[in-house]
Amino acid sequence: MSNTLVIVESPAKARSIGKYLGRKYTVKASMGHVRDLPRSQFGVDVEKNFQPKYITIRGKGDIIKELKTAVKKADRVLLASDPDREGEAIAWHLQNVLEINEDQPCRIEFNEITKSAIQNAVKSPRVIDRDRVNAQQARRILDRLVGYNLSPLLWRKVKKGLSAGRVQSVAVRLICDREEEINAFVPEEYWTLTALFMPRGGEKQAFEARLHKIAGQKAEIPHQERMAEILKDLDGVLFRVTAITRREKSRQPAPPFTTSSLQQEAYRKLNFTARKTMMVAQQLYEGLELGREGPVGLVTYIRTDSTRVAEQAREEARAFISSRYGPEYVPEKPRRTVLKGRAQDAHEAIRPTSVAREPAAVKEYLTADQFKLYRLIWSRFVASQMSAAVFDTTSVDITGGKYLFRAAGSVLKFPGFLHVYEESRDDGEQQEGEKALPVLNEGEELDVRSLTPKQHFTQPPPRYTDATLVRALEEKGIGRPSTYAPIMETIIKRGYVARENRQLYPTELGMIVVDLLKKYFPAIIDVEFTAEMEANLDRVEEGKMDWVQVLEQFYSPFKETLDRAEEEIGHVSVADEVTEEICEHCGRNMVIKVGRYGKFLACPGFPECRNTRPLLEPTGVPCPRCSGELVLRRSKKGRKFYGCSRYPECDFVVWDEPVKEKCPHCGGLMVRRGGKAAPRCINPECPGDGTAAVRDGQTAERKKSAAKAAKKTPAAAGKKQRKSASAAGLKGEAGTATRSGRGAAKA
Repeated sequence: MSNTLVIVESPAKARSIGKYLGRKYTVKASMGHVRDLPRSQFGVDVEKNFQPKYITIRGKGDIIKELKTAVKKADRVLLASDPDREGEAIAWHLQNVLEINEDQPCRIEFNEITKSAIQNAVKSPRVIDRDRVNAQQARRILDRLVGYNLSPLLWRKVKKGLSAGRVQSVAVRLICDREEEINAFVPEEYWTLTALFMPRGGEKQAFEARLHKIAGQKAEIPHQERMAEILKDLDGVLFRVTAITRREKSRQPAPPFTTSSLQQEAYRKLNFTARKTMMVAQQLYEGLELGREGPVGLVTYIRTDSTRVAEQAREEARAFISSRYGPEYVPEKPRRTVLKGRAQDAHEAIRPTSVAREPAAVKEYLTADQFKLYRLIWSRFVASQMSAAVFDTTSVDITGGKYLFRAAGSVLKFPGFLHVYEESRDDGEQQEGEKALPVLNEGEELDVRSLTPKQHFTQPPPRYTDATLVRALEEKGIGRPSTYAPIMETIIKRGYVARENRQLYPTELGMIVVDLLKKYFPAIIDVEFTAEMEANLDRVEEGKMDWVQVLEQFYSPFKETLDRAEEEIGHVSVADEVTEEICEHCGRNMVIKVGRYGKFLACPGFPECRNTRPLLEPTGVPCPRCSGELVLRRSKKGRKFYGCSRYPECDFVVWDEPVKEKCPHCGGLMVRRGGKAAPRCINPECPGDGTAAVRDGQTAERKKSAAKAAKKTPAAAGKKQRKSASAAGLKGEAGTATRSGRGAAKA
């Protein structure tokens, strides 16, 4: 009896696939890549067409030995790594390590882990796609060329532990440029005027209208003096309805998720970081145990920039919508999307593998995060195949002398896809709301109940959030779907960017490094240059460009710039902020350092003195248990919490941000979850909000966890083994450079 060996990347995927294949198949996992460029050396021979030196990844010896044994027992080997560049490269490395003939059709692909997809894939293996492998190889070597040349330069010229990357540096630049825009922004004053009108007679409701035009021109009110003139003019003016426009407006659903839009929406709706979104999505894709059904892949492949949906899945969704919500919720023609920009159509959009597998039906088998993300993906896909929402809109023009006020109303007539899902918006973007106007007639006279002037100031562009940065990277052609999450995590981990209140701020270190790169390496940090490099990698994958040519075009000018920068750049100092806190070991004034999980205090006498201490940021809120003050702390994993400044004498802790206002019902402590959320009392016995403490998670377990975290200090991290600067400085974009000095600093 013939036996086929199928090699996938993870054990979870192996279990899911093994379920659909019979006894003639053996499924094993490679645990990701088995070969890569060495960490301790450059690993690229630039004189010999950028020939890479691949070595077996440390710790993969036993896995390779096990796979080689399995290959000897098999009559056929199929490589089933993920269906993208990275997966193709993994398959190619496995082919080389396991000595599989390069002409042998051994590569299989599938967009979803379902019975039909797996069984169809094993029937049609193909040879390894060398163009796709070369595209991945070119990206890997490009990142090595940049990281292993620029990072040591930054170590020598600025600060030990720094690193630069081909894509991450551009992301930091976007954040720094936005901060400069905000700092340079000069607000301009302007005023608006809102009138409250009341129809005469009857029981009609009052409604608001805003001043829209003055003497046929757009109403512009730059200052209070002009507003006073307008209010004087309007005194005693008769107002009449001069125009009413009624129409029906349709709102179309958003397309199903791409990798980028999933990360953005999961951040907005679920407060998931890009990394967390991809981690949970990978679990849903690889398969989860669903009771008697066994391991099941719940969603299609999660790294895609296409919104295309397979015909079979579209028809299944239409039938489901018709039976569940009614035929009127199914559009006459199936919805199809058009590719935009550099989007590739290799994979479908992210969707459930079966729309009939509703979130509620599988909830008991999923973790809370898995359920939330699956429900988001399922709802978005179902809504994307539903009828448009229909609104009745009304616009009313009201004229008094030379002044024209306008009121607009919108009422939902048919919910359509909104019955299932509504896309979120970023801060500052308007969401269509429902506001009805009274029935009015042209020529009808109106009474003015009030005129309300309001002063405004123009606002600077908003700082990036995780969602808006991912959107900007996608729009500008920076990176690929698989790189957004690593980019986000890397720039924060390296201390170039800080995330506070869901906004991304550049650190002083980030600004210094970006300014340095702008001056000496403008191409590396140029958005358009980086986008063109991404386009070249796409051309390599399509077989339209040679990968060595791409590297040659980049490296020659880069090397010249590198040599010049080495000569011209002097030492750039990054001054630490000195505090009044005294080091108890040597008496020096401690300084503020920025680490992976935020700021902390450190002795400037390193390496003689390695003392570190948590930086307690005061909140101004008194501790409800004692005379201390609540201060901001961070757990071992970097999560914020608030504890008493007198710890360990007082172990009061709370996860959510405390506010200075006391509860109006019981006088207790109130907290706010999220920047815009209303404060809530944490007292479980409070007559005004007795369940707030439960909702906010103030359980004994979480208090115990936070108290335990409070004992952790950066000093513990500083005891980790330190590697030499020469070896660590070589690590490029593929991994964070190991830090010398305080392990806690991570900066």
